[in-house]
Amino acid sequence: MKINFRNLTVQVVIAIILGILVGHFFPTTGEKLKVLGDVFIKLIKMVIAPIVFFTVVNGIAGMGDMKKVGRIGGKALLYFEIVTTVALAIGLIVVNLVKPGAGIDMNSAQGDVSQYTEAAEESSHGIVDFLVGIVPDNVVAAMASGELLPVLVFAVLFGVSLTAMGKNAKPVIDLFDKLTQAFFGIVNIIMKVSPIAAFGAMSYTIGKFGIGSLFSLGKLMGSVYITMALFIFVVLGAIAKFYGFSIVSFIRYIKEEILLVLGTSSSESALPRMMDKLEKYGCSKPVVGLVVPTGYSFNLDGTSIYLSMAAMFVAQAAGVDMTIWQQLTLLGVLMLTSKGAAGVTGSGFITLAATLSAFPSIPVAGMALLLGVDRFMSEARAITNLIGNGVATVVVAKMEGEFAPQGREAGAEGNQGAEGTHTDQTALGKHAVEANG
Repeated sequence: MKINFRNLTVQVVIAIILGILVGHFFPTTGEKLKVLGDVFIKLIKMVIAPIVFFTVVNGIAGMGDMKKVGRIGGKALLYFEIVTTVALAIGLIVVNLVKPGAGIDMNSAQGDVSQYTEAAEESSHGIVDFLVGIVPDNVVAAMASGELLPVLVFAVLFGVSLTAMGKNAKPVIDLFDKLTQAFFGIVNIIMKVSPIAAFGAMSYTIGKFGIGSLFSLGKLMGSVYITMALFIFVVLGAIAKFYGFSIVSFIRYIKEEILLVLGTSSSESALPRMMDKLEKYGCSKPVVGLVVPTGYSFNLDGTSIYLSMAAMFVAQAAGVDMTIWQQLTLLGVLMLTSKGAAGVTGSGFITLAATLSAFPSIPVAGMALLLGVDRFMSEARAITNLIGNGVATVVVAKMEGEFAPQGREAGAEGNQGAEGTHTDQTALGKHAVEANG
């Protein structure tokens, strides 16, 4: 089989492999290459806020039905809460069965976790603080800092305002549509250097933490990866099957975005491309614009699994035997703190520190055990977050009759039988070919 080296997927895979080799054999050089990944993520974050703003405004203004907008948002939030709670529960169940922290010597914990505990203290995890925080003091500042939820709130209000203007809003909507296309054009330009970013980020990860760190806490690593795989293929797979699409085919369709997240350890790096891909897959612009940005704060399935397993791992390593009621309390706290974790590298660790601070019996210092492998688990949770948000968007689109592959009318989607499923797969394959060039 001939390998197409111009294909982005092939380039990213080769870059990741080279990054692992450079990080392993030349660790000092590998650590210095971190800047390549950092610059790429900054380039992507540069366009995220404008893309979210223009997409949401155009989607709402184009929909013209405020009741429908509210219904889409309500269904999305309900779905997020149910699925993330399932993810947290699965993490607790597996960590209780496997007990990866049992027998770990707490005295072997090395590393300074003060930066994470201080960041956790400075961040606000209360419901009131969270609600106040989603309303921007200054929308320009919110866009400049890349805060998605405040930008989303302003975009919804702007879209509603344009809808109320009727035909007078058409010039603005047309302008925003062209600006959206321009920003996606910028994303396509940035994506050409994504293999370089994946190479630099993977070189840094292996060079700094070393492949050897994987073996020291292999039981926890294996448990986390297996749990996330089970969640994706069993839980999300069952949801996907219920709504008439294949989780395996969907993962194959977004493979470039998954590899990009694997290389950079950040689900935000794939957000603009993911929004574009989901529209091509068949989801309407309003659904994509509302569900994807909201999901990056409310639907972090991978982070939820990691938080529940990591918290229990530290407790087990410290010899703290938590009762079923204490674990249910932990589940309740995690349901709140996990919503504050953004889709960027390191946020899960900060959220873990905030969670453990609510349980004095579990020593926060035990997080030092996780420092060496957190970066590797960050990749797993970021990929799970990405897939989870993609599935959520397709599900909400289908629930609302806003799913129309190959430009078919959305209303016809609900009447498809086996023939429709086959057509979906054909369309998916076509889109994948188009996306890969």
